[in-house]
Amino acid sequence: MRIQLHPNIEQAHALQETLAQFTLAYNVVCASGWQCSEKNGVRLHHMTYYDTKALCPGLVSDLLIQARVKATETLRSAFTWKAKKEAAYPKKVAKAQKQGKPIPAFKPVRCPHSQQCAVRYNVHTYALHWATQTVRLSTTQGKMTLPFTVPHFSERYRGCTIATADLICRKGTWWLHVVVEVPEPVVQRSDEVVGVDLGLNRPAVTSQRHFLGTRHWKEVDRRWFRLRRKLQSKGSKSAKRHLKKLSHKQMLFHRDCDHVLSKCIVQSVSPGATLVLENLTHLREGVQHRKGEGQRKLHSWSFAQLYGFLAYKAQERGIVVARIDPRHTSQTCSRCGHQARKNRRSQSVFHCRSCGYQLHADLNAAYNIRDKFCLAQDGISVLSGS
Repeated sequence: MRIQLHPNIEQAHALQETLAQFTLAYNVVCASGWQCSEKNGVRLHHMTYYDTKALCPGLVSDLLIQARVKATETLRSAFTWKAKKEAAYPKKVAKAQKQGKPIPAFKPVRCPHSQQCAVRYNVHTYALHWATQTVRLSTTQGKMTLPFTVPHFSERYRGCTIATADLICRKGTWWLHVVVEVPEPVVQRSDEVVGVDLGLNRPAVTSQRHFLGTRHWKEVDRRWFRLRRKLQSKGSKSAKRHLKKLSHKQMLFHRDCDHVLSKCIVQSVSPGATLVLENLTHLREGVQHRKGEGQRKLHSWSFAQLYGFLAYKAQERGIVVARIDPRHTSQTCSRCGHQARKNRRSQSVFHCRSCGYQLHADLNAAYNIRDKFCLAQDGISVLSGS
């Protein structure tokens, strides 16, 4: 839940100072952990607590600890990404040598550093009061009470348990991103299983014959890609500034599209049903041969974000989300089970070479996803995709 804060000039100055000191503490912990290759939270606490306390005297202990916790999370992700890049580089070199291409330069993962790290609050450092529409925050100037406004659709969270919150300043406006714990609805489980095929050309197709998503999204992406290419070719300071703004707009647009799509998918399914998706975690690793526009679309596809939105939206309606092996779901006939690459006549048409069954390719894949899950539930192994 996102609420907007309305501090006066003095309060805004205190919030800005708190944000600056929290960011400094976060960067100090990141630098220490990166230098020592340390990602254990307890050891990082003993290594950095007194140094950060001396550098950031205005922060209370709870905020210093939260800065260390955030830095620990970032370091773990950075070290994981570093190990993956180092392991993948020899393969890239071998591939380039085999193809007779120049050896690509190794781009090392650098120490995490933030220009403005969101201040994380817990129940000890802030309190939200719905009745008076105020929030009490710990700052470098002590605790302050600030008025806030909340969007109408967030009123449904009134009375829910309040967890942590992140304080963010964006273009001079202060926001508090509050985590609330919503009780799961008591819904009777049903035997209904719905398969969903996610894709780049058609965002989502369900086994209930729902075609979700609009062509407008693809048109906007194409327009932005042409604009990005034009700005990159110029290379001026103004172009780089516009590229930065464009990247932020694209991120917000894709996030909004994923919210809309996940909401449509969940609302198309009855409460208590099971929603089955393909496990696309390693999708990019298996299609490195793609070139041009197909590769660009694939690497800009935010399917992990879409999965996250689907998971919590489905949980609110008592819907179970499951994943299955994606192999051969687009090549197998949902009527007779015949599997062959030639069954997929085009991007949108599936025509079985065995029984002659023909339908939309994404709808056929949605049927296969549903049936594959049902077979697995009945104890029939489908992990090989055959």
